[in-house]
Formats: sequence, C-alpha cells, structure tokens
Amino acid sequence: MCAIDIGKAGLVACVRVPHPTNPGRRVQEVREYASVTPALLALADWLRCERVELVAMEATSAYWKPVFYLLEAEGFQCWLLNAKHVKNVPGRPKTDRLDAIWLAKVMERGMCRPSLVHPKPVRRLRDLTRYRRSLVRDQTREKQRLEKILEDAQIKLDSVISDLHGVSGRQMLQAMIDGQRNPTILAELARGVMRRKIPQLREALTGHFDDHHALICATMLRRIDTLTADIAELDARIEQMIAPHAETLNTLDEITGVGLRSAQEIIAELGVDMTVFPTAAHLVSWAKFSPIDATSAGRHKGNSTGKGNPWLAATLGEVVAGISRTNTFLGERYRRLARRRGKKRAIVALGNSVLTIVWHLLSDPNTHYQDLGPNYYESKISQRRRQRDLIRQLEHLTGQKVTLQPPPELLAAA
Repeated sequence: MCAIDIGKAGLVACVRVPHPTNPGRRVQEVREYASVTPALLALADWLRCERVELVAMEATSAYWKPVFYLLEAEGFQCWLLNAKHVKNVPGRPKTDRLDAIWLAKVMERGMCRPSLVHPKPVRRLRDLTRYRRSLVRDQTREKQRLEKILEDAQIKLDSVISDLHGVSGRQMLQAMIDGQRNPTILAELARGVMRRKIPQLREALTGHFDDHHALICATMLRRIDTLTADIAELDARIEQMIAPHAETLNTLDEITGVGLRSAQEIIAELGVDMTVFPTAAHLVSWAKFSPIDATSAGRHKGNSTGKGNPWLAATLGEVVAGISRTNTFLGERYRRLARRRGKKRAIVALGNSVLTIVWHLLSDPNTHYQDLGPNYYESKISQRRRQRDLIRQLEHLTGQKVTLQPPPELLAAA
C-alpha cells in the first residue's frame, strides 16, 4: 500500500510492503514528486513496480483531486481520508515526509476508513449544479443591488410590482434608462393585470431618477441578463446529463417540497447508489443532519450536528422552507417542532426526515412516496394524552390551575 501527503506544488509518497524474508517486518520507501501530470504518471509507474494496489491520501483543499483522479484512471484503488481521522500525535515533529509515513502506518493498521468519492458522471453533474447555484446567488445579489439604486432615486416600483423583472417592470426600467422620466407615460407601460395599479404606479415612479442612476441600472440589467442566459445554458446541460436517471428524478419529485431543481441537486450530491450508505441513519449522519449525544458526568451538553455538505444543506433548507407552508404530514411535523423547539431545530429535524425518505426511495426503485396527512399525529395520540397536553397549554397561558368538570346535563342525569 501507498500513502501520499499532498501539497499544491508537490507530494510525498510512502510505500510500505511486506519484507521479502521476514514476514513480520515491512520495507518502507519514501519519494517526492511534483504535482504535474508527467510526474504523477511516473508515480503511477513506480507504484506498479512495487505492486501497490491501495493508495491513500488526505483531503487537502482541492489538491487531492488531480492525484486521486489520475491514479484512479490508472487502475489503482484510491482512498480519500478525513484529515481529522488521521491526525498525528501531538508533540511529534511535523514534516511532509513524517506525515506520509504516519498516514501509511495508520492505513496499515486499519485505523481509518475512506470518505465517499462519487463516480465521474456524478462528479461532473455535481460541478454543474453547484455552479448553477452560485450563479443564481450572484443573480439574486445583482437584483438586490438594482433595488437599492431605485430606492436611492426614490423609485418605489418594487413596492407596487411583485416581480420587478417581469414584462411590465423591465419595460418601465428600460424606458427610464432610455431617458423617459414622466411617471404618467411610464405607468402606461403596464401590461395585463398590472394596468389596475396605474394610479399607484404613477406615484411609485415619481422620483429623481437621472442619468447617473440610468448608467448603473443599465450595467446591472446587462449582468442580470448575462447570468440568466448562463443559468439557462446550465439547465439544459444538467437535463441532458441527468436524463439516464429520469425515473429517479420523477420519484424524488413526488416528495412534498422537492421540485425538479431540488431533485437534481439531491442526485448530484448523493448519487443514486445507496449501497454506500448501509442504512438511512448512515446517510443522515454523513450529511450532518443527525443529533449528536454529548454527555459527560451525567450532564448533557449542547452540541451542533457538525459541518456537513453545505451545498446539500442549502438544498434541504429550500425544501424545508417549501414544506413548512404545506398542509401535509411533513408540514405539520415542522410546525409542531417549531412551536416546541424553535425554527432552527425544526429545519434540521425536517432535513433528517427528507434524507430518510430519499434513502428509502433510492434504495428500492419500487418504493413511492405517500403522504400520511396533516392529522396523522392526532390520530395516533390517545384522547387522554391529548387532553393532558391541552390542559397544560391552557394553564401555561392563564397561569391558573385548570380542572375538568362534566357538563350540567350529565350531572342532572346522574
């Protein structure tokens, strides 16, 4: 086996193989290589000569990717290791050479396990979906800057129009950029149902918009249009790459709150092979959406779930935001948790539920999502328990002791 300590410009590789004469000993050799392609190919040739089958390396920034991908293409079994799991003993000298040797010994003793690295098609799909999300964020920021410039010019158009970048809004903005400043003429550019708001539009378009604001707005609109075109191009490419998983995409789209774009991002981040996660709990733990039990001396300490995949977390956050407004089982679950534990914990709990559902759907192609309904909890709660909870809520609101008495007609009958 071989362990590699990776840097930006170079790497150090340590090979440990069984001793040819002493079975209980190891033969160790350490070499340094540059991180350019010819040097990596020379590294692969050396590993073949040493009959190495397994290559391990730390996840150091993005420097591990070219080394991992090239050696993987050369036929080696590659392991990517979490740097926290293979940290050297404190107090020891730290050099690239010693780090490579330590990593080799850790691997040799089976003291670590590999991190998940998706196959090449999933990695490429993930690159596209992540870049698309980055462009959408840039587009949103540019739209917010445009709104601030309009506020600076006392143009309150976004207070009247729900979509400033719709047909009516864009025509009014373009007219102002072209030199039209008359609010009456600008308001007449409204289309469809927006014409009902012409009086409000005249007031909103009355400001001090001048050539200075026109120059900045024109630049911002060009950037927004460019980003829109780039996002549309990425959408087309993503649809083309995800076509082999169209059935899986439709299955995930059945989940409450999961749309087409969210399903694409979930597939890109998780892949479609759930055998890498033995159970749904393994997937939830990998994504850092499972609670961590931190107990010491019988006392529970507050702890977060940890830092997981930020791109997957962003997608799940959007999914949960959509779920919270639905009259479904998951929507009611979010509202119950938000009342008792707060919105942040409710988001994590719903993300946990969504990932559990996703694991079951991807593990069994014949499984389909079925909503249990918003009244599922109440149907499962006994009448006595429900009565107790309502009494406690009423006592909390009034600050008084609540006792139940039968109605007068029942007392009279008795």
